[in-house]
Amino acid sequence: MSTSPAPHDTDTPLALLGGLSIREFLRDYWQQKPLLIRGAFADFETPLEADELAGLACEDGIEARLVEEHGPDKAWQVSHGPFDDATFARLDAKDDSQWSLLVQAVDHYVPDVAALFEPFTFLPRWRLDDIMISYAPTGGSVGPHLDNYDVFLLQAQGQRHWQLGGMHGDDAEIIDGIDLRILKHFEVTPGEDWVLEPGDMLYVPPRLAHHGVSQSDDCMTISVGFRAPSADEVVTSYADYLGASLPESLRYRDQGMAPAANAGELDDASLERVRELLLSTLDNPTQLAQWFGRYMTQPKYLEQLAAREPALKTHELVEYLEDEGVLVRSLGSRFAFRHGENDTSTLFVDGDGVPATPALAEALASSERLTAVLLDYTTADLDRKAVVSLLTALVNRGSLILECDLQDEEDEEEDDA
Repeated sequence: MSTSPAPHDTDTPLALLGGLSIREFLRDYWQQKPLLIRGAFADFETPLEADELAGLACEDGIEARLVEEHGPDKAWQVSHGPFDDATFARLDAKDDSQWSLLVQAVDHYVPDVAALFEPFTFLPRWRLDDIMISYAPTGGSVGPHLDNYDVFLLQAQGQRHWQLGGMHGDDAEIIDGIDLRILKHFEVTPGEDWVLEPGDMLYVPPRLAHHGVSQSDDCMTISVGFRAPSADEVVTSYADYLGASLPESLRYRDQGMAPAANAGELDDASLERVRELLLSTLDNPTQLAQWFGRYMTQPKYLEQLAAREPALKTHELVEYLEDEGVLVRSLGSRFAFRHGENDTSTLFVDGDGVPATPALAEALASSERLTAVLLDYTTADLDRKAVVSLLTALVNRGSLILECDLQDEEDEEEDDA
């Protein structure tokens, strides 16, 4: 039984999915019901120790939260990082251990954590959001709560007791005043009550109540979360994108209208005219694809995109690749593509859309090694010079990195240590 799927292999049973095939999981479980998977990752070893996670939580610019069931000021108190040694000294001195440390987007900082995304790429890469890692001593949790997105909860270290409480709608009673969706009332569904060991995993669909309590002092849980924009976010963003390109001359019109029965009335004919204006503007598949690709590849933290200094020149990129150099996708960067007509494609990367050859777009949006072969991914409309210019631009903006630059950074960090 395979651990992860081969490309386009949808019918092979996978240990990752508890013996289900991709097709079976998507048909019967995805966004429908939970799935407990014993031994999803055989002989799993945590890619990050608790002390390292705490160190990340102390750094500026990293999103970290501390959840205390009995906080200094109130129940379920949530504090935001960066934290310091005094914070953890206070926690060590507490009478209870009912607290949890949560660090978002650990995949942006730790390559071994980012690699955990790969087994989940039977789902679209652009749906992947980030990997959060939580630590809790015995008894720690974030309370019974809801999420609006799909999540795979992988036990990395220690044990956690999970209980599920059924699906909840928008009328679920949530505790006010905190930035977690903790339920006021939680009733365990019979039979959905388990203790997870390292390598075990629980899939939880959106709006399913779940409660996980640490059963050990070394409990670490890895949460692989997925992007799920709300209807409000989709409508607002798409309207903003379209509005920036619509001509001033495109306006509400009522040429040939019938005489108004009452000058103060908004009649059906007027509403139908504005409805047609909206629908004719919004119903544009080409524009929708261009917006959606940009929207779903927006970086989680835009400030993490660091422009290369000094900027790379095109001939330097060619020399580097032809000398067996390798390009690496930046941790946190997002790539996707959309094929068009006549051997054309749009590459979406970190919120932008640029023309690319189909082969180049597919390569950059995959996990394949990026070598000099990219220079040969040309078409009649996009020649080698255009490919080189695009790759150089992606390096200079920070979406791609020269592998040698990464090694230089690691050497500097070792010297500083």
